[in-house]
Amino acid sequence: MDKGLRFVFCVVTTMLLLRESSQTGEKNDPKMVAASKSGFVTDSRGPEEGLPTLTVTTILEDPYVMVRSAELEGYCIDLLKALAAMLHFSYKVKVVGDGQYGAVSSNGNWTGMIGEILRQEADIAVAPLTVTSAREEVVSFTTPFLQTGIGILLRKDTVSQEMSFFHFLAPFSKETWTGLLFAYVLTCFCLFLVARLSPCEWNEPKNEENHFTFLNSLWFGAGALALQGVTPRPKALSVRVIAAVWWLFTIALLAAYIANFTALLSSGSEQLPVQTFEDLVKQRKLEFGTLAGSSTFYFFKNSKNPIHQMIYEYMDKRRDYVLVKTYQEAVQRVMESNYAFIGESISQDLAAARHCNLIRAPEVIGARGFGIATTQASLWTKKLSVAVLKLRESGDLDYLRNKWWETSCLHKSRDRWSPLQPQALGGLFLTLAIGLALGVIAAVVELSNKSRHAAGHVKKSCCSVFTEEMCTRLRIKENTRQSQETSGRANA
Repeated sequence: MDKGLRFVFCVVTTMLLLRESSQTGEKNDPKMVAASKSGFVTDSRGPEEGLPTLTVTTILEDPYVMVRSAELEGYCIDLLKALAAMLHFSYKVKVVGDGQYGAVSSNGNWTGMIGEILRQEADIAVAPLTVTSAREEVVSFTTPFLQTGIGILLRKDTVSQEMSFFHFLAPFSKETWTGLLFAYVLTCFCLFLVARLSPCEWNEPKNEENHFTFLNSLWFGAGALALQGVTPRPKALSVRVIAAVWWLFTIALLAAYIANFTALLSSGSEQLPVQTFEDLVKQRKLEFGTLAGSSTFYFFKNSKNPIHQMIYEYMDKRRDYVLVKTYQEAVQRVMESNYAFIGESISQDLAAARHCNLIRAPEVIGARGFGIATTQASLWTKKLSVAVLKLRESGDLDYLRNKWWETSCLHKSRDRWSPLQPQALGGLFLTLAIGLALGVIAAVVELSNKSRHAAGHVKKSCCSVFTEEMCTRLRIKENTRQSQETSGRANA
C-alpha cells in the first residue's frame, strides 16, 4: 500500500514539474524566439493530404500580424485563412528574417520579404506590403486588399499652439461671417424702409417724428443679437414681422455659435499648426522621418514636387537620427519626443485609435494599396486577385477592417471639428429672406390701403395718391428741413 501511494505521489509531482516547465518556456518566448530560429511558425491550418502547401512570409506589425499566446493573429492572418478556405490550400507562415519589407541594398540585392520571394525562400508575402513600380518589376502583386496613402502622425500636446487673438471667430467660417454681416445690414435697412412706408408706424410724415431712423434700426438689430430689448418698439404689423423673424434668426444663430464654440474648445484639430506637408517643412520644432528602406522613403526620393524633395533631403542628411527601423519604434518616438512620423495613413489611423494623445494630420498624399506579393509568372497571382475581389464584394474585407481598427478613444470624434459653413445655416438664411419679403409686402399693402381711402376723400386716383405718399415718406428729411427753415424765418 505504501509503495502504491509513493508511486502515485511521484507521478503527480512529475506532471506538475513538466507543466511548470512548459509554462515557463512559453513566457520566455512570447515573441516567438524559437520560431525565428527555426524560421517557420506552424499555423492552425497545417498541411493536408491532397492540398498544395504554400510558404508565406510576413512581418510582425500591429494589427496585421501579432503574436498572442505563441500563435499568430491579426488582419493578414485572418485574410490568409479566408483565402486558404476559398482556394483550398494549406500554408506555413514564417516571419521575415531581417525585419524589412523589401528594398534594394547597396550590393544590388533585395532585402526583406521581396528578397525572400526572389530567393524562393517563400512562395507569397501576405503583409502590409505597398505595391510600387520597383517591386512590381521583380515580383507580381495581386489586387490591393487595403487602400492607404502617406500621412503625418503627431502628438497632440507637441503640436498644439496658443489660441490666436481672434480665436472667438473660429466657430464660423469667413464665408459665414460675411453672410451674417450682410444679413444684419439688409435686415436693418428693411426695418428702416418698412417703418417709413407703413402708415401704421408713421401716419403723418409732416407732423410726426419717425423713430426708426437708420441708426436706430442698426441699434435695434444689434440689441436682438445680444438678446436685449431696445427701443423704438415696432407698432405696425409689417415692422413686427421683420422684427420677429430677425429675433428667430438671432436665437438660432447664437445657439449654433455657442455649440460650435464649445466643440472647438474641447477639440485639438483647430490648434494643429501642421496641417500639410508644407507646414511640416516650414516649422522648426519637430523632427520628422519615416521607416528606413520603406516605399515611403523612396516616394519622396523619386518625387518631383519641391516640397517632397525638401522632405527627402532633410531625411537623407539626418538619416541616422530621423529614420526608424520599425513601426512600433516610430509610434514610441512620436509619443516620447518632438518627432513627427511620415508613413502609411492607415497604420497611423490605428495608432491614433489606440493612443488617444496621437493624431494624424488632415493631408494624405500618394494614394497606394497593400497587395499580396508572389513570384513572377506564378499561377497563384490571378487566383489570389480574384479571391481578394470576392472578399471585397462580400464585405469581408470591411468586416476585418472594422474588427482590427476598433478605437479605444471615447472622444475621437471631437478631433474632426471644422468651422460652420454657410450651407449649414442655409435654411435659417432662407427663413430670414422670406420674413423680410413678407414685411416689405405688408408695408406696401398698408400704404396701399391708406392711399385708397385717401383717394376717395380728395377725389384722386389711387395710384397718384400712393405715389405722393411714397415720395413724401422717402423725402421726409428734405421736407422737414424746409419746414424748419420756414418756421425759423417766420419766427425771425
